[in-house]
Amino acid sequence: MQFIIKIIVSAIIIALVSELGKRYSLFSAILASLPLVSVLALIWLYRETNDIQKVINLSHGIFWAVIPSLLLFIALPLLLKAGFDFYKAMFLSCLITSAGYWIYLFVLNKLGVTI
Repeated sequence: MQFIIKIIVSAIIIALVSELGKRYSLFSAILASLPLVSVLALIWLYRETNDIQKVINLSHGIFWAVIPSLLLFIALPLLLKAGFDFYKAMFLSCLITSAGYWIYLFVLNKLGVTI
């Protein structure tokens, strides 16, 4: 039952952002930029495990993962402005972001940072 609640809450948030985006792009962007997924994941992790160390580890990992995820929001509008079809631009943005993650993790590893 708890898994179903997680799915419903997540779906409502995604649908809300999408619907708001049709009318109020700034408000929708602010809502989408909030770390709602992270906050919900941290809450659910704690509720299910009562393990503060797991929450700390996940929070730490999320912090380090946010930086390369920003590549998507740089690449997508640039590709769209360059005339790429939306789905091709999204696919390429995801590829660029994935490559960014691998490079980022390689650099962090070289610097001795472990996630």
